[in-house]
Amino acid sequence: MAQEILVNVTPHETRVAAIENGVLQEVSIERERSRGLVGNIYMGKVSRVLPGMGAAFLEVGLERTAFLHANDIARPNGSEDNDEVQPTITDLIEEGQQLPVQVTKDPLGTKGARLTTQISIPSRYLVFMPESNAIGISQRIENEEERTRLESIVTSLAPGLSSMTEMVETIDMSTFQSQLRGEGGYIIRTAAEGATVDAIQRDMSFLQRLWESLQQRLSTAAAPALIYEDLPLVLRSIRDISVDATERVLIDSQETLEHVSEFVKEFTPELLPKVQHYPGERPILDLYSAEDEIDRALQSKVDLKSGGYLIVDQTEAMTTIDVNTGGFVGHRNLEETIFKTNLEATHAIARQLRLRNLGGIVIIDFIDMLDAEHQRQVLRALEKAFEKDHSKIAISELTSLGLVQVTRKRTRESLEHVLCEPCATCNGRGSVKTVETVCFEIFREILREQKQFDAQKLLVVASQEVVDQLLHEENASVAELERFIGTPIQFQAENSYNQQQYDIVIL
Repeated sequence: MAQEILVNVTPHETRVAAIENGVLQEVSIERERSRGLVGNIYMGKVSRVLPGMGAAFLEVGLERTAFLHANDIARPNGSEDNDEVQPTITDLIEEGQQLPVQVTKDPLGTKGARLTTQISIPSRYLVFMPESNAIGISQRIENEEERTRLESIVTSLAPGLSSMTEMVETIDMSTFQSQLRGEGGYIIRTAAEGATVDAIQRDMSFLQRLWESLQQRLSTAAAPALIYEDLPLVLRSIRDISVDATERVLIDSQETLEHVSEFVKEFTPELLPKVQHYPGERPILDLYSAEDEIDRALQSKVDLKSGGYLIVDQTEAMTTIDVNTGGFVGHRNLEETIFKTNLEATHAIARQLRLRNLGGIVIIDFIDMLDAEHQRQVLRALEKAFEKDHSKIAISELTSLGLVQVTRKRTRESLEHVLCEPCATCNGRGSVKTVETVCFEIFREILREQKQFDAQKLLVVASQEVVDQLLHEENASVAELERFIGTPIQFQAENSYNQQQYDIVIL
């Protein structure tokens, strides 16, 4: 599917939007003060080993210690198959030890970054894995002939690696092979589909040179230290896009355009004619109403064209999506109305997960369907809608409660976490105590204060809404309370207080 990439650059923020068929599908945001860490390589120092969790915390120079699980620690090649008993975290590392690690997940919420010692370095067509000796290939390359061709190319350029298929052609690259160490494995990326031998050779040579320079830095670095920083958002996005599926890349910054052009000339010269400057007076993300779509992606309700709607609720534990018919009444019968609403919802759900960058556990509550064939078609439609998503996704069968469980891998903060913060009043709960509830809390607190301090006079400082309620609707209750405790009560409105905030002052 043809897409356009819109790049908006300001001094402190960069935004990259992917447009497909005139509709915003994905947006990535990177701010100068809080750049993503995924892909960065550090020399870390083990600060704490937790055998009960099978994990350790490492100092890598970040604000919070980073998390390393035992399953993310590389073993010597072949040791996993030979060991009858898997080693524990204390067998693998010890406190005070220095080791190179790579960030696989940015700090999310209160959690520190997630680490691995299984380092991988991506380029345009390949991902280099120093700790491996095998060749993998992206599952998104479905053509078997193309898979075999790419695999044989990489096998010929790096002999000694374990290939998934037999070589079907021989490439005379003896001069190039002599420059390789024969160490490390490769994953062939989706972008490599249709790539020439020369292009893959350049990629492999670049990765080898980069890894040699990183090895030199690692050998002399004292933890904690940053060894390698991944590309900035714009270049990372350009590196990962499909040239054939991209119609154009519009950039509204002349300086960024020059940097991108230099990068493209070296790594993807076929993309260069599609990289263009956007000189328009209208903000670039106003094209295709992308700015409005970003604002709507922060709201919980998502309207469907039919009149139905979704309710998306993101929490720390999981994300839930509720499908509703809303104003859609259908034409034939209720079952058909429900089926059509659920089908339409599958495409909207897949798009919203990409656009909002929602990950982890996602529970989808489709409208209950009685027809088993309708259930099967909705699940197939959901799977097909997720094919466009670059993140790894797993979908369960429909449960007895009519729920579909989805897991989506996310390595960076969601759109809401990047652009928003928890409400200072409700602390992210989405609701606050009613004025009446706060008034009754004040009454109980006054009783406690009077018994403890035997005050001569009390002053209640609260928000304007609460004071108004106390002086009008609760006036009789206040008078009764004054008689009961034998102490006069005064009230003072404080505009800076939120609805739940109050103080009781003893005079």
